[in-house]
Amino acid sequence: MSIDDSIQEIVRHYGDADESSRLGTGWFQLEQVRTQELILRHLSPAPANVIDAGGGAGAYACWLASHGYQVHLLDPVPKHVEQARAASSRQPERPLASAEVGDARHLPHAGATADAVLLLGPLYHLVAREDRLTCLREAHRVLRPGGVVWGAGISHFASLFDSLAHGFFEDSAFAPILERDLSEGQHRNTTGNPSYFTDAFFHRPEELADEILTASFQNVELVAIEGPGRLAHDFDRLWNDPAQRERLLSAVRKVEHEPSALGASSHIMAIGRK
Repeated sequence: MSIDDSIQEIVRHYGDADESSRLGTGWFQLEQVRTQELILRHLSPAPANVIDAGGGAGAYACWLASHGYQVHLLDPVPKHVEQARAASSRQPERPLASAEVGDARHLPHAGATADAVLLLGPLYHLVAREDRLTCLREAHRVLRPGGVVWGAGISHFASLFDSLAHGFFEDSAFAPILERDLSEGQHRNTTGNPSYFTDAFFHRPEELADEILTASFQNVELVAIEGPGRLAHDFDRLWNDPAQRERLLSAVRKVEHEPSALGASSHIMAIGRK
């Protein structure tokens, strides 16, 4: 299918980046483990039917397929779909049900056929509210009654925390990016530095909850994915110590619904039910 002009920059960015390896490095490992546990906390037992819209290189889709779920991955980046298919081929006993290039605003699935929809990228890569609502309404359409959606957002304050923690707050080229992030939530990287990410919308927690509710979902739960855990000093050393890793995860779980933890988290998860 052709890709909408509104996400061409995102396709270009991920064509150059190596998204397939990101979750195995640094504090992104905390993002992955927490996302997995939040999915399993609400997901129906296998073999449920899961749509992973904007599923990237298949990290979560292939993981769920390995647990016996019927998973359909959709992503606008051809490179990601190729990587997801390759990852699926490495688990031939439990492969993906499908992996196709597509748009989360136009799901190629019949209504009321899915038990779960993962939106772990579209809600921050679709920079216009109406596009995000279209995406969420599509998720609502394809879900069976009682089905669950997981929508990940990037925190409105992520650029501020990241620039302070990683030493680029003083970069004059980053200053206008940060200013717009904090004033509008609209992230635009005009520097050519891929470390400064790509087009995105950075949500306040209440904005993300409002969008899920506007799309007719109920019982919306807001959860900090990493919380302040991503700020851990010498993260890799801590994470590679099993006892300290579990202490970190336990601490994040204890504060996951706190408003302050939602603001401090790089990613926020909104979970809603049809």
